Amino acid sequence: MRPIPSARRHPQIFRKSAFALIAISLFLCILTCIPVRAQIRDSALSEAEIEKVRELRYYPPDCVLLYAKFLDLRTQEIHDVYAKPRRPGREQDTHDLLEQFTSIADELLDNLDDYGPRHVDIRKALPKIIEATDRWASALKSPPDNETYDVARKVALESIRDLRESATELAASQSTWFKAHPPSKQPSQNPDAAPPIDIPR
Repeated sequence: MRPIPSARRHPQIFRKSAFALIAISLFLCILTCIPVRAQIRDSALSEAEIEKVRELRYYPPDCVLLYAKFLDLRTQEIHDVYAKPRRPGREQDTHDLLEQFTSIADELLDNLDDYGPRHVDIRKALPKIIEATDRWASALKSPPDNETYDVARKVALESIRDLRESATELAASQSTWFKAHPPSKQPSQNPDAAPPIDIPR
């Protein structure tokens, strides 16, 4: 039987093996994580909606409200599913719409979290987001309980709660900040002054 090489006698062999294992692990993580995340993003916004985000990406307040419009559209679609005569697949459609709602809400939340430290002025948009959270939560609670989408609804409602908390905290933070640092009345000519909103891929 051939002796097994020891780490002390053959350090280079073991070092290369360790690097190989790390590389394989990272590769597997990429394969398992990235496609799932991309799938969620792809299913959340249509191509037309993504194009609208691109058009407004340098106007953060308008783009924030655009995301709110997307969320309104998803809640309206859920309402329409139950306003019409029952048809096969209704529960699965509800599940899919709830997942889309969650993905869009999380996208909006990510951008609010990004704008906060940058002090991007979105004060006019935030009260409308806070007000809309009650409307969205009420709409998502309206379908009857069903195991097909109960978990998806719970996750969507948690996203609404997180969004409301973040928008409320950011509104208070921006109010304090801009009282101490009044924004210039002159429009900025620097495109980097207002960082663009993230666009789903």
